[in-house]
Amino acid sequence: MALTRDQARKELDRRGISIAEFSRAHHINPNLVSDLLAGRKKGLRGEAHRAAVLLGIKEGVIDDAGDYPPTRPS
Repeated sequence: MALTRDQARKELDRRGISIAEFSRAHHINPNLVSDLLAGRKKGLRGEAHRAAVLLGIKEGVIDDAGDYPPTRPS
């Protein structure tokens, strides 16, 4: 189950991780992370989706867009 935005922010605080540190570790723009946690972005596609999944506020899969559609096993 996904975390709420508030829960994700509290989890970062509990671990002593700043938004900037989280962003550097995952190569994400810190403004995007801040926007996601504040509810200004929804994390539907692209880098916002990736960041939301990494923050735990969205359940999803992080794939390279070039790998879509997935190949089916023979």
